[in-house]
Amino acid sequence: MAEPIPMPTGLRPPHRLAQLGELSLPLDLLRFGLQWPRLVTAPRGDGRPVCLIPGYGGSELSMRPLEGFLKRINYNAADWSLGRNQGAVDRDVARFTAVAEERFAANGEQPLTLIGWSLGGLIARETARLTPHLVREVITMGTPIIGGPKYTTPGQRYARSANLQLDQLEREVHQRNSIGFDHPLTVLYTDRDGIVGPDIARDIYNPQARNIRVDGGHMGLGFNPKVWRIIADTLAGQA
Repeated sequence: MAEPIPMPTGLRPPHRLAQLGELSLPLDLLRFGLQWPRLVTAPRGDGRPVCLIPGYGGSELSMRPLEGFLKRINYNAADWSLGRNQGAVDRDVARFTAVAEERFAANGEQPLTLIGWSLGGLIARETARLTPHLVREVITMGTPIIGGPKYTTPGQRYARSANLQLDQLEREVHQRNSIGFDHPLTVLYTDRDGIVGPDIARDIYNPQARNIRVDGGHMGLGFNPKVWRIIADTLAGQA
């Protein structure tokens, strides 16, 4: 039996400079424009169902560009159909599970590949952990895996709005993470993240997790051609 993983210590929210770096999103988008050619040779998909889950405060619109790209390379991609992500993880896991069950049935009981941005990645992970038969694979982008919201820039605001104690939530998140799950798992993070620090966006709990560092800030992860190419290669088994 594997030794239990101790709760990580010495973690901190992103540095102030990283937070300010998120303001460079327009420049990142200009740089991304030079990288689009790498998507021309992205491998074609097999039509499997893929569901995209937005981050805290984001709606389906934030995932629309990635959804369009996945459709173009022959995946049955769709958003989570639940509107704006308001940060109620347990409630949204239950709501999204109902959506996943419907799509699982509609696709001939074919499990879903879940792609979650930031907090959306937590919903994807919990769905995989609690209802493993509904999920084929999980990909997260800048997700606060360790510690929940405690070490994120909007953590204090989130705690007040949800009436939560961050220390208690950190322990609960660690306990959930320690249970783990067996699905293929790709974890994308960036050292320039000003919302979710790189130390907490990596997976230390699941041995099959592939932690991949990418360039860019948190706010640009869903629009980053390098991220899209990694996702395409991952889905095609070429990563």
